[in-house]
Amino acid sequence: MSEIKHLLVIRLSAMGDVAMTVPVLRAFAHQHPTVKVTVLSKPFLKPLFADLKNVSFYSADVNNKHKGFWGIYTLFKELKHLKIDAVVDLHNVLRSKILRTFFKFMFVKITYIDKGRGEKRALTRSKNKIFKQLKTTHERYADAFRKLGFQLNITNPKFPEKKKLTPEIINITGRKEGKWIGIAPFAQYNSKMYPLDLMEQIIANLENKENFKILLFGGGQREVEVLENIAHKYSNTLNVAGKIKLEQELNLISNLDCMVSMDSGNAHFSAMLGVNTLTIWGITHPFTGFSPFNQPFENAILPNLKKYPNIPCSIYGNKVCKGYEDVMRSISPKTVVNKILEVSR
Repeated sequence: MSEIKHLLVIRLSAMGDVAMTVPVLRAFAHQHPTVKVTVLSKPFLKPLFADLKNVSFYSADVNNKHKGFWGIYTLFKELKHLKIDAVVDLHNVLRSKILRTFFKFMFVKITYIDKGRGEKRALTRSKNKIFKQLKTTHERYADAFRKLGFQLNITNPKFPEKKKLTPEIINITGRKEGKWIGIAPFAQYNSKMYPLDLMEQIIANLENKENFKILLFGGGQREVEVLENIAHKYSNTLNVAGKIKLEQELNLISNLDCMVSMDSGNAHFSAMLGVNTLTIWGITHPFTGFSPFNQPFENAILPNLKKYPNIPCSIYGNKVCKGYEDVMRSISPKTVVNKILEVSR
């Protein structure tokens, strides 16, 4: 595809979804080093792409300057000066469709993600459910590049080296000794959150293990307060939420021996850095295609599917089947602890 020298990649959604693009872009940059890539996303997500060669970042101010139809047109006028040869839309919503249409009028090649909505409806419905593994979101991203004629293999990934802990981080965590276990207990929806009382049992159990330090991750004032309260109860547990910026958080995560997360953004942060990532699932399921990148299926800790056969109830966790409010409680803390010990050896 020598005629394509500059790609615009659109991904304007939530942190976790944007993080999922990183391993795909890393593979693309490695396999097609002569093609320049510009990622269009929200400004605060720029650190996610900092270590990608030949990948630059363009900020979309979707809440102000680039809001609405005329804001998108303003964004288009800014971007067209970059001499884009093709647009890869990994968001495929109204906003990105309008933007890519402007480029189409300039005869720029356009491709976009196939989200597999029909398959996902079949997977999440209660009647005549088709329970099978769907194509991963990472492969769906890769397919969008392949539609332009590029070969792209994401099955043999290369990950960045562990980042050197900065003095700012060391002032909070101390120098690394023993095993560092990250725990990110929150998610967008309560249906995807492991109950905090059970999570505390996990932390209490790990406190008895030598050379283990637990680092708690989260965001937002309420989460920070909850995590601080938990951390104060256990001598080997530290809350880092609210104390570091995203760039520093990624630096810290790269030094973890294991990340324990819900079906949420932190899982994708650690996976894109090649860190062992355990995910605890509620009413969603890895079959939806949103598992962390390159993690074995065994790293997904699932509720009792015999007791709750309608899982997954929804793709994103926003729809809960009746009577499925406590599915997470069918996962014992001991199961999670044993898995942490297994992957942290």
